[in-house]
Amino acid sequence: MDDITPDLLLRAYASGIFPMAPDAGSADLSWYLPEERGIMPLNGMHVPRKLMRLVMSGKMTVTADRAFDAVMLACAEPALGRETTWISGRIRALYGALHRQGNAHSIEVWDGENLVGGLYGVSLRGAFFGESMFSRERDASKVALVHLVAGLRKGRFTLLDTQYTTPHLTGLGGIGLPAADYLSLLHQALTVHAVWPDDFSLQALRESIASLRVPVGRAPAGDPP
Repeated sequence: MDDITPDLLLRAYASGIFPMAPDAGSADLSWYLPEERGIMPLNGMHVPRKLMRLVMSGKMTVTADRAFDAVMLACAEPALGRETTWISGRIRALYGALHRQGNAHSIEVWDGENLVGGLYGVSLRGAFFGESMFSRERDASKVALVHLVAGLRKGRFTLLDTQYTTPHLTGLGGIGLPAADYLSLLHQALTVHAVWPDDFSLQALRESIASLRVPVGRAPAGDPP
């Protein structure tokens, strides 16, 4: 796979395919097209009230594309239950090139000057393909995701691809779709001219964030962490 280039990556994403490395030290890459594809419906995200209070408090500052390389490195760090990673040096180089040409983006969450959470992914017309996220403080990655969804809605994106479903994502409204249904949504998204917002701050996205779905009535015991 020595001929993989950023442009080839974009063509793969447009076909519903994405690469992963077997481990952090490998130069090999494999292509994946899951039979069930995870997405986060941009009009169907469920934000627990506790999380929404954290987002709206402004305790954590959110930026975009300020520290792309640092976010990728943080996503590649070992974590409890994930001692190895598919984010290899080759992956970092390829997505760094995508970032420099404007097709890969990061969301950063800061506590003061400390990078405490974030995510990164690939944007292509009306689709955003989430790659990985991390937290160094409780709920920091979820704060990043709320801001991402709000920003994508503001920019008129129609698809947020999460690759797979996880309890972390399904607790916020993420769903799994058969590959054929996902590809249909992807093809529609590729006809859309979306715009990546230049400001992901709370002030810039306050109206879009406030329009996300928050459970009404008494909060259930133990909101998702």
